[in-house]
Order: sequence, then C-alpha cells, then structure tokens
Amino acid sequence: MRILILAALCITLLGFRVGETYRQEIEAFHQARITSLKSENGWLNLAGLFWLQEGVNTIGGDPKNDFVFPAEHADAFLGQVIKKGETIYYVTKKDTLQVYPYAEKPVIVAHQTLRWFVIKRGEKFAIRLRDLEGEYLKEFKGIAHFQIDSMWRIQGKFIPTKGRKITIIDITGRSYQEDSPGKVEFKLQGKTFALEAIQEGQELFIVFGDQTNKVETYGAGRFIYTKLPDSNGHVIIDFNKAFNPPCAFTPFATCPLPTPANKLQVAIRAGELFSGHH
Repeated sequence: MRILILAALCITLLGFRVGETYRQEIEAFHQARITSLKSENGWLNLAGLFWLQEGVNTIGGDPKNDFVFPAEHADAFLGQVIKKGETIYYVTKKDTLQVYPYAEKPVIVAHQTLRWFVIKRGEKFAIRLRDLEGEYLKEFKGIAHFQIDSMWRIQGKFIPTKGRKITIIDITGRSYQEDSPGKVEFKLQGKTFALEAIQEGQELFIVFGDQTNKVETYGAGRFIYTKLPDSNGHVIIDFNKAFNPPCAFTPFATCPLPTPANKLQVAIRAGELFSGHH
C-alpha cells in the first residue's frame, strides 16, 4: 500500500520527475491551448493579412480587387475599405461603417464563413481576415511536447526595472517600444539567467529563445506567461508551459521576436515542440 501511495504522489519514468497532480495541471494547460487555437478567435483560422494603403482599398473574391479574399467563401466584390489617416471606414452599396478606431473591441465584419477587422502595428494598419473553414484549421493535427518534467518549474527572482522600455521587433521586421517592469532572474544547470518581461494584466509575458530553436522548437522562439511576483519578489517560471507563437501555425500573424537579452545560451527542453508549419 505504501508503495502505491508513493507512486500516486510522484511518478518517475526515465528520470523525469512528475507528480500526478502536476501532470494533470500541465495536460490541462495543453488541452486549453488546443481549444483556444481552434476557437473562432484562435489563430488557426487566419486566412489573410492585408496592409492598407491611404485612400480606397477594394476587397472581395475577384482577383481584380486590391485585396483578394477566398473566392469560395466571398462574393466577387464586398466593398471598399477607406483609410483616412487613422480613421478607417468600410463602405458598401448600402452602408458606411467606421471600423477604426473602435471603443473597446474590434469592429468585426462577417460574410459567410469570413470574419475581418482592422489591426494596427506600429504606424501601419491592416485587415486581419479569418475563415472559419480555413485550410490551417482543417489541417491541424495537434502539437507535440517535450516530456513533462517538474525540474523545469523554476523559482526565479523578479528584478524591477520600472520606467525601462525595451525594443521589440516582430517577425515582419517592424519595431516598437514596450514598457518592461522588470526581469526574471533564475538559475539553471548551475548558471544564472535572466529574461526581460512585459506586464499583461496580472501576468508577466516573456518571449524567449534558446538553443533548441530551429532544431527541436520553433526557430523564432517561444512564449511563456508567469504570475506577478509575490511579496518576496519570487516568480515561478514553468517552462513546461512554454508555447509556440501564432506564427508557428499561420503565415498571417505578426509575432514578436525575443530581445537579444532573452536569447538564452542553454537548451530549454520543455514545453511545445515544432516539426513544421501545419
């Protein structure tokens, strides 16, 4: 009986240290990732990213349009998207709708299985197009992961850098500034590392690279969230929850890249793997 209880508390296979409760937590995280990616607001249904020019931009399934939507799911001509500085309108034969700026949530235009809205990146604006029956969603086969191992759940120390800005470059080459409240310092394999963080609500968001990139994991790095530091300045960074950026699943995302400081000179063999675009 004592042996069975110990086995339930901590399973050790091939050197991997995994408590059963912890295993369930990570597996639930993985399942939530799949659910999110496949949802209507997920990344798998992205079907286009069209950078707006000043003035009139026509959209529709006909190749004569400035921006060509999937012909099997769009009428030949769906109207005009008119950009006047930072104000953007959608004009059809019947209506004129301001789609940017918006109050709290993007103004989403629906047509058959298509959904589109306006995003801003740096000083540029684009139409982000979703197709609820898109090819990337249909072809999705899941995500492979490294073996779960609790050694990758590491307690770090939060080092405040209040007022500091870091330069983020995205996968398209555009750069922008973000406030960084601090960095998370941690030890691994007898060495000290640090990762610059951005605060998103009640979490820290980190984009990092490591020596598994382009070999076992996505070449442009991975993402991870942590809780805010506790009263002692401690942060738990769990690399078993490291996940691929949207660009690993679609060519129509604009993912941030790791800052130079966040390119770790160590292999983080935990979290999501990458075996090629879906």
